[in-house]
Amino acid sequence: MSWNRSAHEDFQQTETVRLPYTDRAEAGRVLAGRLAPMGLDGAAVLALPRGGVPVGFEIARRLGSRLDVLVTRKIGYPPQPELGVGAIAEGGVPVFDGELLARLGLGEDDLARTVEAERAELDRRVAVYRRGRPLPEIAARPVIVVDDGLATGGTARAAVRAMRERGPSRLVLAVPVGAAETARSLEAEVDDLVVPAAPWEFRAVGQWYRDFDQLTDDDVIAWLDRAARAAGGATGKG
Repeated sequence: MSWNRSAHEDFQQTETVRLPYTDRAEAGRVLAGRLAPMGLDGAAVLALPRGGVPVGFEIARRLGSRLDVLVTRKIGYPPQPELGVGAIAEGGVPVFDGELLARLGLGEDDLARTVEAERAELDRRVAVYRRGRPLPEIAARPVIVVDDGLATGGTARAAVRAMRERGPSRLVLAVPVGAAETARSLEAEVDDLVVPAAPWEFRAVGQWYRDFDQLTDDDVIAWLDRAARAAGGATGKG
């Protein structure tokens, strides 16, 4: 199953793709093919590191856009950090899963120290990846937020809400594969939601890729530098 949904048409099934993807680059090319006809010239392409960056590279190259990162961090349940109870994106406020917090008997204030630690790591990654550059200006222009997949959707939700506050003319969330239920839950958050593959049985993003190597900070920097060279200038401007 695969869906495209935009402000101009119903959320609908489109041509399916063959899974698993070979790697993030192939996934990015598939996604770029879905985005190319959507009239997104001049869009800012903002990839969630680390895994979204190779995907975003292919999109930016196809659309002739600049690639930059939008750094996010999961907020984990302190006794079990891999369980995400929320997320934060640069320039935004923490976004929590209220139902999960209620089941765990937690309030947002109980996570203040965790949020502080994740914000510090977010700031560190911004400094490493962007090297002093600000986020590109997106007011009154289209922006495409990109990741390599949607599982629970917490970081994607934090990312698009942070970008909505900056006043883009059109806000797009584009991922190569995502859990169907999660994709539907994000429909109201954006103007366009592009998910070429959205299976109902979904355990983890990595199951939909043959090559799903974990990326490092150096990998992210290398992709950004490659994108800047391809664009003929510094990543993130214009």
